[in-house]
Amino acid sequence: MAENERIYTIPLRKVLNVPRSVRAPYAIRLIRKFVARHMKVPEENVWIDNRVNEKIWERGIEKVPNKITVRVIKFEEEETAEVLLPE
Repeated sequence: MAENERIYTIPLRKVLNVPRSVRAPYAIRLIRKFVARHMKVPEENVWIDNRVNEKIWERGIEKVPNKITVRVIKFEEEETAEVLLPE
């Protein structure tokens, strides 16, 4: 099973341009789009770990962090990417 692993710091500054009541869900969509573009997998094949989701939602729906550092593992055979917090 060939794996490709990378560490990314994903900027989430675009989240401030959307209404406060949808910022956290929008941030999750931005992470999914960023990983799909950089790891060359379809957006529906990006799996986001629960701890990454909890980190985004840590301060509520309105106060999303400006950036997040994640570890991305790409599985070549299934064409999927897994997004985790760095250890």
